[in-house]
This record gives sequence, structure tokens and C-alpha cells, in this order.
Amino acid sequence: MSKTYFEILRPGINSTLQDLSRNNMNHIGIPFSGAMDARRYLISNQLVSNNLNEVSLEFAYQGPLLKLKYGKVLCSITGNVTFKIIRKNNDIEEGYCYQTFVLDSDDQIDIISTNKSVYGYFSISGGFVGDNFWGSCSTNTRAKIGSNDGKKFSINEKIFLKQNKSIFNKKKLDYLNSKIEYIRVLKGTNYNYFSDEAKKKFFGNEFVITKLTDRMGMRLEGPKIENIVNTNIISEGLIKGVIQIPTDGNPIIMLSDHGTIGGYPKIGVVISADYDKLVQSTPGSKIKFKSIDLLEAENLYKLYSLETQNILNQIK
Repeated sequence: MSKTYFEILRPGINSTLQDLSRNNMNHIGIPFSGAMDARRYLISNQLVSNNLNEVSLEFAYQGPLLKLKYGKVLCSITGNVTFKIIRKNNDIEEGYCYQTFVLDSDDQIDIISTNKSVYGYFSISGGFVGDNFWGSCSTNTRAKIGSNDGKKFSINEKIFLKQNKSIFNKKKLDYLNSKIEYIRVLKGTNYNYFSDEAKKKFFGNEFVITKLTDRMGMRLEGPKIENIVNTNIISEGLIKGVIQIPTDGNPIIMLSDHGTIGGYPKIGVVISADYDKLVQSTPGSKIKFKSIDLLEAENLYKLYSLETQNILNQIK
């Protein structure tokens, strides 16, 4: 660890350290966690020539205001983000996503907000110092595990940096934030709990993302989905992206910090290829679901993985 660190002048709404994920802990009640939008997380690390599983700072909506102390560092920000760089002489520079920039000691970075999206990523060359907990530094604030004692960052805290690389190569990626028409889903294990009319409603209508949405789950409002068997089941395992229907008939999508068991029937599960786009949808957004089969979901994930690798390969 170097003596270089960021002083937090404003923590932002939900600023945590994340890597790719914490694997194979569901049996003891610990989900995968990790970066919500894996593609943008990977791009942020590739831009600063990091290992792709290097610890990055994830923020939501309003990001942090940080002041660099005792060093110089190459940085990148990905997502649809407005930010400014405040130099130590008080000159203010407009920030640009998907390209590297250099911060010197006593410079500040003001990550103002995400735009029509939720999550952004701030990566620095060499990475941040995180606390490894069961194979990952990802912060899970519900379980209070991972970096920063499992908590969001607060004002006046310090985020230390690993040993900086001394190479400051400028890199840039022309990246387009694509939109989605549908969220594609596989049929859930309790699909037969729902009437034919309920299935038509689920796949034929729009749902609104509510403000009751965080890293754990996303609550939706729309036409009530009728259960014709039982509104509760014996609790069983959950996975990321599974769509539960509680007694009020409004779907809940389990996200990266989800509980690992649940007792609501599951009508479907969001395919992995659509997960990044789903989590970037803001409260008030409308989404529609489309049913696909397992083979199509597998092929779409292969395409998603190939597209991601091609994007990373473009960063020279």
C-alpha cells in the first residue's frame, strides 16, 4: 500500500468498493455482490491498464467529491456521468467518460451525477486498497461484509491506493450507451402458479420501476399478477435476476446483493445478457418483459461476452 489516498469531501449517495463478485457462498447466505454493471466496470479497469478484477469505486446517482493526497494517479470514469476535475490552483476542467485523465496531489474530482442511469465506475491505475472477505473485496452493506467494514463511504474517510504505476498512457474509447426495448426472461420454477391471464399481463404490459430499488432488489408497479396456487412457498434458493411475485401481485427482481432464499413464487429470471441494462434503468422508467428459451438465452450471453471482449480489445 502506498501513502497516497483520496480524502472524501462528500461521500455521494451510495459509494462502495466493488470487484467482479464473491463466488460460491450462497449456501451460507452470502450472495455474489460485485459490480452491478459488469461491462462498464471492466471497461473502467481496462482504460487504466488494470487487472480486470481490480477494485473500483462504484457510485449511484450522485457520486463522491474526492481530494487526492500525496501522489499522482491515472484515472477513468465509465457510465453516463457528469463530473469535473478541480485542480489545486482552482482551475475547473470538464470531465469526459471513457477516457483517462491524470490527477495530481491536492486535485479534486467532483462526480456530480449519473444521467438517466444509476451506476458509474471510478478506477485508478493500480487499484484501491480493499478488504478481502471470502475471496472478494466487494462491499455488501446489507450483510456488512467486504471493504470499509461492509459500509458505504462517509465524509472525511480516506480511500487508500495500492502502489501506483508510473506510466500515464492516455486511452480513450468511443462508447455508446445502448437502450433496451425488452428485458428478456426465462420461465421461473413456479411459472405454473400463475393464471394464463396473469402471464399475458406479465409479458404484454409495461411495468414501472419504483423508488424502492437498490443493490438488493428492484420493486415494480403495474398490472397485478394473479397467483392461482399459493402466494407463499417453502423458502428456497434465489439467484440474481429472479423475479418473485409477492402477495400484492407486484414483481420484485432480485439484484446483486439479494437474499439467498425466499418464499415468494418465481415467475421468471432475467437473462444474464440483459442484467447490466436492467440495473441502469432509473426509478420511473418503464420496462417490458419478453419470454425466451434457454438455448436463446445461452446464445445471447455468448454474444454479450463476445461484444464485451471486443470492446475491451478496442482500448489500446
